[in-house]
Amino acid sequence: MATPVTPEYWLRGPVNGIPALLQPAAHTLLQARDEVTESLKVFPDEKLWEKPEGLASVGFHLQHLRGVLDRLFTYAKGEQLSQRQLTQLANEGKPYAGNETVKELLAQLHGQVEEALEQLRSTDEKKLTAIREVGRAKIPSTVTGLLFHAAEHTMRHTGQLLVTVKVVNNRV
Repeated sequence: MATPVTPEYWLRGPVNGIPALLQPAAHTLLQARDEVTESLKVFPDEKLWEKPEGLASVGFHLQHLRGVLDRLFTYAKGEQLSQRQLTQLANEGKPYAGNETVKELLAQLHGQVEEALEQLRSTDEKKLTAIREVGRAKIPSTVTGLLFHAAEHTMRHTGQLLVTVKVVNNRV
């Protein structure tokens, strides 16, 4: 008997507590989290920082996935980045204490996805078109633009991570 296939998140119905207009963002973040976790079940720590053919390392993608969610969701709240966030951005792609193993990096990603989901739950749909400023240049965006870009960017790097995992795992 074949094992039943679990549908992707967008086919599982609404995510509890998430406003209707933000369901696609929630579905995307949950799908990315699960795909990344599954792809790294047996990925060895010693390969985490390899850059096959000059590609970004799996470690970089894990740090960046967490970081981009943190940064873009901060902007969506109408805040600018903290010194901690700027330091983490500068250190993406480098192993450092607390960011050296697959387990540590996955735990951070899972925590950041949970924080993002909580923020989605508390986002007022009436404020989705509110202007938010991005970066030191204060480039205008909207709450919706930032939340959906965060989801899209997360899935883009998820795809890149999945390919890099396969390449690294198949190297001699």
